[in-house]
Amino acid sequence: MPRVLPGHATRQRHKRTLKKASGYWGTRSKLFRVAKQFTIKAGVYAFRDRKARKRQFRSLWVIRVSAACDARGISYSRFMNGLRRANVFLNRKMLSEVAIHDPIAFDKIVELAKANVAAPA
Repeated sequence: MPRVLPGHATRQRHKRTLKKASGYWGTRSKLFRVAKQFTIKAGVYAFRDRKARKRQFRSLWVIRVSAACDARGISYSRFMNGLRRANVFLNRKMLSEVAIHDPIAFDKIVELAKANVAAPA
């Protein structure tokens, strides 16, 4: 009985993995066994960093809104508390966009928050 070599499916799998690893440094992009390990590791990093990107953007929006609030004489936490009490449900991304692109509207939002903020204890 003739010896059966790994055929079409194996070659396709190797090509697919090496294509994913193109651009990696050294043997990471050349040898299948090493490329397989590092494409798996790259996938782990990609999954982790997709979550981290969301956290980083939320942090950026908070910083922008906080800076805009400080310029108008109210702290970020009191501003958000005032909005919540006024039943204004704008997310932080939209608040930061308004603060950057439409300062007059943001001034009105700040006045609304100041009117509804709880008195300091």
